[in-house]
Amino acid sequence: MTPEDLHRPVGIFDAGIGSYDLVRRIRAAYPQQDVLYLADRASFPYGAQSESSLLDSVSRAARALERLGASSIILASNAPSVTVLEPPRERLSGPILGVVPPVRAALAALPDDRTLVVAGASVLVHSESLERLIAMEAGDDADRVHAVPADALIALVESGAFLDRAQVAQPIADFLAALRDQHPRLGGLSLSSTHLPWLAPAIAQEAPDLFLFDPADQVVAEFAPLATPGEGRLVSLATESPSHPLAEFQSMLQRMRLDITPTLVEL
Repeated sequence: MTPEDLHRPVGIFDAGIGSYDLVRRIRAAYPQQDVLYLADRASFPYGAQSESSLLDSVSRAARALERLGASSIILASNAPSVTVLEPPRERLSGPILGVVPPVRAALAALPDDRTLVVAGASVLVHSESLERLIAMEAGDDADRVHAVPADALIALVESGAFLDRAQVAQPIADFLAALRDQHPRLGGLSLSSTHLPWLAPAIAQEAPDLFLFDPADQVVAEFAPLATPGEGRLVSLATESPSHPLAEFQSMLQRMRLDITPTLVEL
């Protein structure tokens, strides 16, 4: 099957396996929706790039998906969604959604004396864009929101270690212990990397008292008016680099027991 076989698909992409969780959720919520899924491994990892490099990578991938027939696009990566989404959004002919921390909704769900940690890639949590988003969404409660890098947890997903609960238990316990030491009133955690929801069951087991917020929830809801009934088909594409060849990505899909065969493309 090729992109030409799809009916007005949604293009969903990021640089790694994290975006597949959003692919899975869109297909579950909109079972007739055709999906064009791109793993941009040639630009891996998005979360470690500068903002200028991110803009180049995201723009190139989004333009390619539009050329391949995507009627709408979801950038399934928190860091570029917050920091560099507006320029490609202005240049594309169709809509493009991003994944952003649900700061306002999370604070509303937490008791007034509890704080929220936005966990994500360093390029996100140290960005002025996230600082502005928190100020806008939290208002007078901005002092209850703390951005914390979670690169070590993200690496557990990209390496495939997350497939073995025993390998992730201690790193997650260490991460949460450090968070509690730094933020004693911690009440909630925004999983603000599309990799982190893969770890949500293990995080919930280690910290059942914490509220976990998945930014993808909002995207799945926002996609409703863009849904275009097809036959629920999926076409997977991937780019590669010498450091991250297609075989590496295929191996990850096999370990996850996903019946997906990506086609190698150049953007």
